[in-house]
Amino acid sequence: MKAYVFPGQGAQFTGMGKDLYESSAIAKELFEKANEILGFRITNIMFEGTAEQLKETKVTQPAVFLHSVILAKVLDIKPDMVAGHSLGEFSALVANGALSFEDGLKLVSQRALAMQKACEITPSTMAAVLNLDDKIVEDICASIDGVVVAANYNCPGQLVISGELKAVEEACEKMKEAGAKRALILPVGGAFHSPMMEPAREELAAAIEATTFSQPTCPVYQNVTAAAVSDPTEIKKNLIAQLTGAVRWTQSVNQMIADGATSFTEVGPGKVLVGLVNKINKEVETISA
Repeated sequence: MKAYVFPGQGAQFTGMGKDLYESSAIAKELFEKANEILGFRITNIMFEGTAEQLKETKVTQPAVFLHSVILAKVLDIKPDMVAGHSLGEFSALVANGALSFEDGLKLVSQRALAMQKACEITPSTMAAVLNLDDKIVEDICASIDGVVVAANYNCPGQLVISGELKAVEEACEKMKEAGAKRALILPVGGAFHSPMMEPAREELAAAIEATTFSQPTCPVYQNVTAAAVSDPTEIKKNLIAQLTGAVRWTQSVNQMIADGATSFTEVGPGKVLVGLVNKINKEVETISA
C-alpha cells in the first residue's frame, strides 16, 4: 500500500515551485488562484524571494502548502493513506479530498497569522533533543516549573520540546545532564504544538468549524492521535487539537506500516520526512516526489 506524506514548516527554499509553474498549465492556474485568494503575489516570494522573506510565517506556511498540494495535483497521486507533519496535515487533507484547495489555503493562511500573533504574547521557543528516551524527556518536562512539553516525536532519538523560553532553557540543561547528545534551542518564532498556542487554537477552531470538510478518499493519520481517521467531524476535532497538541510522527508512521504501508512518498519541498521514515523503519521504500 502507498502512503503519501507531506512536509511542514522549515522545508521551504528559494525558487520553490518555479519549475512546476513553468512546466504545468494546471500548476500555473492554481498558483495564480492562490495569489488571488491570499491578496498578494506569494509566487514572487516563492520563486525570487530571499530566504529571510520566505521565513515569515504568513509566507512560509502557505508556500509549503502550495508546493505540496500543487505537486500532488500535477502528479495526480492516488494514495491509500496520507499523513502530514504539522502544517503538512492540511496538505494531506487536500490530497485525500477532505478539503478543497481553496478552503485548505484559506485555513493555512489563517493558521499562520493566528500562530504569529500567539508567538508575540510570551517569549517562547522550541528545542531539539537528541539521543534521549522519550519517557525521560517527558518526565524532565513535567518536572520543570513553567510550560514545557514534548512537541514533535520525529523519530527514535529525536524529540522536539516546546514552551516558555526559561522553561525550555532549564529543560535543555536537565536533558544534557540526563545524557542527551544534544539539547539545542531552535531558530523558530515561538512554542508551536504547546499550550502557548491556545489563543491561535481558539482562533483557528472557529475557522475550521465554519469550513466544509468532505468524506476523504482514504484515511488520514493525524498528528494528535497517530491513528487512521476518515470521519470529517473527527478530522476537524483533531485538526483543532493539533495546534496545542504533539506531532506524533514516529507513532503515525509505525501505525501506517502496521496497517499495510510498504512505500512512503514525500510530496512537497525537501526530503526531511523521507529521512525520518528511514530512521523509523529501514524496511519500507521511501521516495521523494
